[in-house]
Amino acid sequence: MSVSVTPAEPHGADADELTTFIAGLPKAELHVHHVGSASPRIVARLAARHPDSPVPKDPAELAEYFTFRDFAHFIEIYLSVVDLVRDAEDVRLLTYEVARDMARQQIRYAELTVTPYSSVRRGIPEVAFVEAIEDARHAAERELGVVLRWCFDIPGEVESDAAAELTTRMAVDLAPEGLVAFGLGGPEIGIPRGRFAPYFDRALAAGLRSVPHAGETTGPQTVWDALTELRAERIGHGTSAAQDPRLLAHLAEHGIPLEVCPTSNVATRAVASIEEHPLATVVAAGVPVTIGSDDPPMFGTDLNTEYRVAARLLGLDAAGVAALARSGVRASFLGEPEKARLVREIDDYLASWQG
Repeated sequence: MSVSVTPAEPHGADADELTTFIAGLPKAELHVHHVGSASPRIVARLAARHPDSPVPKDPAELAEYFTFRDFAHFIEIYLSVVDLVRDAEDVRLLTYEVARDMARQQIRYAELTVTPYSSVRRGIPEVAFVEAIEDARHAAERELGVVLRWCFDIPGEVESDAAAELTTRMAVDLAPEGLVAFGLGGPEIGIPRGRFAPYFDRALAAGLRSVPHAGETTGPQTVWDALTELRAERIGHGTSAAQDPRLLAHLAEHGIPLEVCPTSNVATRAVASIEEHPLATVVAAGVPVTIGSDDPPMFGTDLNTEYRVAARLLGLDAAGVAALARSGVRASFLGEPEKARLVREIDDYLASWQG
């Protein structure tokens, strides 16, 4: 993408206007997790249904619960929320409510990262899980105007190959209609990307696209490994790519986007502070980027907030923010006609705003 950058970030009334512009801007979101998107209201409802969970039942207490010491602690808390999704009804409710929150932010299209293993190992039958997310997907598009697609991802924190095998089998054999991509999440330290190459080979042979996490809590080599061993077409996070000019040049030359989630990167301590976030370095190198919220309620954010953060880091005006939104659409796995329609909607919104 080419993002236009103004000399300075907006202040005062200009910042308020940009906030209003972002709130109404049609968007695509490509890096957002299924369970990690559960709002405090939904998390509290699920926690009340499952009183054996350590997750607070009071939504007001969740902000403190979602304060992370480091990435390992984030994984621990994340998995405690995952444990609240125990039957197909939980899955369907969660999925539809996530779409409702997206609709409020003018998100038209989202590729939701789903980790089937986390639910299936808790006793939800594979077919029932797929039916639940697909039912919610159809209802969200029909009733909310939000188009959802799935990225099934392998939870890297599981030491055995059982999670990778189950995820791949569900992706290839059950092949839900909304499934477009295959990913890898969880910790990176001590979890080599190449270990999962056979599973990615099977998923890609079935027509899925490769979107692993890489270079969030490890260095640029993990991104190189995701590219060479997992044939990544987009990189989840990839913030450490900024440390390697040769890698940035490769990403720019081949048009491989980074899915950047600024608030998440600071919350998990992958980046020391928002002022030190490498987004501007990545964009200056010509690397395509798309902005995501990752696990928004856990990080006290949403996609509109992430756009405001990105606008500040990059010094963007309304036209620059619209360019960022177009980049998200173009980096998606939507069909070309659907991409063109959403880009036109962004263009029309910008023209109306400027007019």
